[in-house]
Amino acid sequence: MGQSGHVLHACSLDVDLRIPASRSLKAKRTVVKHLVEVSRSRFGVAAAEVGHQDQWQRCELGFAAVSGTNGQVTAVLDSVERFIWSEPAVEVVSMERTWLETGG
Repeated sequence: MGQSGHVLHACSLDVDLRIPASRSLKAKRTVVKHLVEVSRSRFGVAAAEVGHQDQWQRCELGFAAVSGTNGQVTAVLDSVERFIWSEPAVEVVSMERTWLETGG
C-alpha cells in the first residue's frame, strides 16, 4: 500500500513473435517500430523490443501497464494482445503475463 492507501496494480506482457516476410533487420525494425509506437500511443503502455534483436525473423516485445485497479490493467493488456494478434505481418509464438506483487 502506498502512503495514500491505494494499491498499485502492474503487469508485464512478454510477446514472442515471428516476422515471416522479413528479409533483413531493417524490414524487421519497420514492423517492430509500428507495433511499439501504436501500442504506446493507442493503449498508453510502456513498450520495447526486449529480445531477438539480432534475428531478422524473430522479435520479443515487452509491454507494461500500471493502474489503480486490476481490471483496468487487464483491459489494457487485453487490447494490446488483440492488436498484436490482428497484425498480419507477425505470427504469435507465445504471450505471457507477469503480475507485480505488491505489499498492499
